[in-house]
Amino acid sequence: MKACVIVPVYNHEQAISEVVARLKAQDLFCLLVNDGSSEACSNVLAAIAEREAGWLALIDRPENGGKGAAVIDGFNEAIRLGFTHALQIDADGQHDIDDIRAFLAASRREPDAMILGRPVFDDSAPKSRRYGRQFTNLWIATNTLSLAIADGMCGFRLYPLAAVARLLKSTRIGRRMDFDIDIVVRLYWQGTDAVNVPTRVRYPYDGVSHFKLWRDNAMISMIHARLFLGMLVRFPQLLIRHWR
Repeated sequence: MKACVIVPVYNHEQAISEVVARLKAQDLFCLLVNDGSSEACSNVLAAIAEREAGWLALIDRPENGGKGAAVIDGFNEAIRLGFTHALQIDADGQHDIDDIRAFLAASRREPDAMILGRPVFDDSAPKSRRYGRQFTNLWIATNTLSLAIADGMCGFRLYPLAAVARLLKSTRIGRRMDFDIDIVVRLYWQGTDAVNVPTRVRYPYDGVSHFKLWRDNAMISMIHARLFLGMLVRFPQLLIRHWR
């Protein structure tokens, strides 16, 4: 097992230095993906990459393509560098970096599975966002005919890159806020099992959220609809897998 960390970054210049400082203690190679950030954020990322060159590399995207596009660029670079697993974590500081050890331990026990964060929220999480997650997770259960995926929106997760590489060759995955949902369902359809690890989540260090209420909810609704149609096609094999 050879794991790295992928951090997609879009205008989190206030939080990313603290996130990187905490990641350094985990002794993992890190890929920061600058998803077309502002000049201020890009300068911060360039300075971090120069200062931490021994264990961190920066990928610069020329324009903002969305979280999914950034993570996929990270996947491709991680695969090129020979990593077997990639741990995805957000740049805003909401995830408990100390829990990386638990994700890695779970992956060593089941190296072919995707290790998914099951968020444990504190009081900073708006109730509306929690209810929205429940709606999404109900659809994910429907579209996989399974309760295997406890939370399909948490951006803290560890992927087996062999499975990801197969998926990327055959399917176009959502590039924006639909990415986290799309990839876990499609990996499950492909035969990848899920292991859920509880992890504390708090709202961002810097208070910056890129979630656009109407646009992103519409995008998420569309991905659920597309996945539902895909589930209907796969219904017999999913039912057989569930019975087994």
